[in-house]
Amino acid sequence: MVLQEVLQGFASPKNRDQLVERLSALAFLQPDKQDHRAAAEIRNVCRRRGIQIGTIDALVIPHCQRYDLTLLTTDKDFRPPA
Repeated sequence: MVLQEVLQGFASPKNRDQLVERLSALAFLQPDKQDHRAAAEIRNVCRRRGIQIGTIDALVIPHCQRYDLTLLTTDKDFRPPA
């Protein structure tokens, strides 16, 4: 899911292939039903509070929490509302 978003950002097949090769050393964690249930609840809470959140963004949150991962981002999607 997140790998797909990263790869979509590369127009050059050469750059994409280099990235895939480098990422192959990392473990890939698959979301399970628990992550999907938590993501649905996060999305519902956000919607009730008037906050729009994408399906994938909502899934990343419980996945990071479950595995105690640090989320690195270059956009403002995960900033708390003002």
